[in-house]
Amino acid sequence: MIPGETLIFFDEVQECPEIVTAIKFLVEDGQYRYILSGSLLGVELKDIRSVPVGYLSILEMYPLDFREFCEANRVSQTVMDKLKECFEKKQPVDELIHEKMMELFRLYLIVGGMPAVVDAYIRTNNLKEVLRIQQGIVQLYYKDIAKYDKDNKLYLDEIFSLIPSELNNKNKRFIMKDLNENFRFSRYENSFIWLKEAGVALPVYCVQEPELPLLLSKSTNLFKLFLSDVGLLASMYVDGLQLKILSREKDINFGAIYENVAAQELKAHGFELYYFNSKKQGELDFVIEYQGNVLPLEIKSGKAYTRHNALDNVLKEERYAIPQAFVFCNENISTQEKITYLPIYMIGFLEKEKIEEYIYSIDLSALQ
Repeated sequence: MIPGETLIFFDEVQECPEIVTAIKFLVEDGQYRYILSGSLLGVELKDIRSVPVGYLSILEMYPLDFREFCEANRVSQTVMDKLKECFEKKQPVDELIHEKMMELFRLYLIVGGMPAVVDAYIRTNNLKEVLRIQQGIVQLYYKDIAKYDKDNKLYLDEIFSLIPSELNNKNKRFIMKDLNENFRFSRYENSFIWLKEAGVALPVYCVQEPELPLLLSKSTNLFKLFLSDVGLLASMYVDGLQLKILSREKDINFGAIYENVAAQELKAHGFELYYFNSKKQGELDFVIEYQGNVLPLEIKSGKAYTRHNALDNVLKEERYAIPQAFVFCNENISTQEKITYLPIYMIGFLEKEKIEEYIYSIDLSALQ
């Protein structure tokens, strides 16, 4: 090993969490650089007595998003740059490219972004092999649940198993009575937190008002629960779903699958996940903080993509003063007043603003 030029990689550190505490002394030694990697670290690191603050930079990894999936399938950077330009300028995409991107997006709904699954598809194009690996990953999740949280195993199993069916419900909210008629949120709360911190599930919390900052009106016990990977979600539904997705059969609830992709993409790009619901205005699929404003997002999987009563109601509300909204659908780009209609595969072009370096100082000479 060459001091100053060697990178040391520790994998599966959840099996020996003491290395996280010990890394402080290795970093102080200064001879080498280190990467720590593992599964369920969001859960495991929480129990470490002394996390070395200032010695670790934590990077949360997600399944491949759709743009990364395109790259894996050798979609040219020129095409991706052109799509990004169309997104920014709100100009329609060349129709042939649009159709091919929709075809690739439907494939992504099946394959998802788990690295082993994407690798298997790229090598073989065999969807049966894809499904086999996905179902194996799901079974590993169940084993991890039993291994790492014995006290709440039954609750975790029940919640995880219910996610696909709950997303098929009309409002897609997690209905607590489906778990237990005598449900108490406090009894299950740790299980929901575990699934989130383990990176298995993505909660989307309800906000009472679509106003900045969204966190102020967040409801912690009213939420939708999505899987962290849309391919795994598809694998948990009935056999044959993959072929139905590719052929666009009408008996599939694409709404649940599309919204899962949306949650997955938004989370991977750094957005906090919220939706809005009120008896007066209705429900918005997602609301995010974007470019200094609240941005409502509607996810439409069918032909009636221009019908969105709740969105219309919210945009008319003067006190919200929302400047624009996006509807992600199967169609090409178009605009109508404050609303921009965008292809669903473009949701990954939403990006959080980068924080610019801001240097500020006060002249304290009068106090010295």
